[in-house]
Amino acid sequence: MKNDPDRELVLACQAALPASLDGPFRQLYDQYKDRVYNVCYRITGNATDALDASQETFGIMFRKIGEFRFESKFSSWVYRIAVNASIDMKRRAGSRWLASLDAASDAARKQGQRMEIRDEKIEQPMNVASRHELQGEIQHAIDQLSPKMRAITVLRYVENLSYEEIADALQISIGTVKSRLSRAHEALDRELTPVLDKYYLS
Repeated sequence: MKNDPDRELVLACQAALPASLDGPFRQLYDQYKDRVYNVCYRITGNATDALDASQETFGIMFRKIGEFRFESKFSSWVYRIAVNASIDMKRRAGSRWLASLDAASDAARKQGQRMEIRDEKIEQPMNVASRHELQGEIQHAIDQLSPKMRAITVLRYVENLSYEEIADALQISIGTVKSRLSRAHEALDRELTPVLDKYYLS
């Protein structure tokens, strides 16, 4: 893609092969390290696995950057590697996903972004007095999602990617993106409706 914002930096990295973590590679690492870790943490659910998945992501990225041909956005390619590394890590570890939506919101604010969870049943309770207790219930509900639905939810609501960007990153159709998000919303609604009714009616 000629209009890829990372094009010049990626081309500089390709020209500097073999890779070493300095010059353009250091710039690329600094540019993506927080985003990669953020995605890895949300999917794996703990710092240790997230660090391992992040390291694996950058290892793959630097080994294969010479093969990248801008058939998609570079950021989409990086997200694809991070998601796959995280899902593989979680499968190997067998750990549960207990990511904090507070941390997700903080990370989004640090990047000058807003966490765009639009379902009022999810968003409004974050402002109630018993926020921390409710947070645990929300985390438990998200933990029930499959790795694929979890990944797509992270890319949409934490990284704020469009349907088109998610489809590009995961190499799936926009219809599949919408379908998985819809199923994720339904699953969260089933889990959270009794809890939220209690908070609204109390």
